[in-house]
Amino acid sequence: MLPTPFSSPASSLNSNAITVLAPATVANVVCGFDVLGFALREPNDKMQLRLTAEPGVRIINDDAFGLPTEPTRNVAGAALLAMLRAAPEVAGVEVRIRKRIRPGSGIGSSAASAAGAVVGLNHLLGGRFSRAELVEFAMYGEEVASGVRHADNIAPAIYGGVTLIRATTPTPDVVPLDAPPLFVTVVHPQIEVKTADARRILRQQVPLRDAIRQWGNVGALVAGLLQHDYALIGRSLEDVIIEPVRSILIPGFQQVKEGSRAAGALGGGISGSGPSLFMLSQTEATAQAVAEVMRTTYVQLGLAHFIYQTTINPIGCQILPD
Repeated sequence: MLPTPFSSPASSLNSNAITVLAPATVANVVCGFDVLGFALREPNDKMQLRLTAEPGVRIINDDAFGLPTEPTRNVAGAALLAMLRAAPEVAGVEVRIRKRIRPGSGIGSSAASAAGAVVGLNHLLGGRFSRAELVEFAMYGEEVASGVRHADNIAPAIYGGVTLIRATTPTPDVVPLDAPPLFVTVVHPQIEVKTADARRILRQQVPLRDAIRQWGNVGALVAGLLQHDYALIGRSLEDVIIEPVRSILIPGFQQVKEGSRAAGALGGGISGSGPSLFMLSQTEATAQAVAEVMRTTYVQLGLAHFIYQTTINPIGCQILPD
């Protein structure tokens, strides 16, 4: 059983202030558009929350990204407002956010803020809400970011590990998947691809043969993860619907994908809506070789980039000790 990132249900408040580490996440996982995702050990956002006597939500940005502080226009604020509506005895909450997951990077920056906010407030409330309820609150934040209440980043940030979103309505139905050890290499080329824009270019209809192939890949990928079958995982990391469209937005995509496979990666693709790309590897040595492929590709393209070599985070949002 995966460890829970927040306290057990209780009727009293836990404390007046808390610090949370909220992880980056990879969504879609190639073939699992809007239904698969996993949490990363690095990078993460640091968030501090405290209960206040002043009604509503106050947001303090402790970084240079210039994100909105109006709660209805901020992903953490929107999630917290939804949560406060379900806990009317609480007057307000202040959240200080130090973002270390760059907005627009494609590794769940908005989801980290929304998930970290609700996990932190839930701890302050004594852990009264379930993880599924927290996902529902945090989805209000994702709606601010992209216009869609999707959970493929939110769920792994809250549950940890790899998650399957069977449904988001009428309530989130999240299935944690017991994945084998996997090494993750992520490259973030310094361009921005907004989620809302990346959604607008997608086809609204797909041929039946493509849908059937995609269903087969999603089912096989889930089976490969549960059976700890690395070969099956690698064969299933194929996207015939979303990737052919979105990949044109990302310079170096094909070079990274082909070079990483040649270096021994199981496979990978676009993280979320991009521009970050991720690759999964069975060993740390392969993950290092993949990082070198990514580095070489973007140096040759003359494009600034960040590379993260990490593993899957089994916990998700983490409450830091006092």
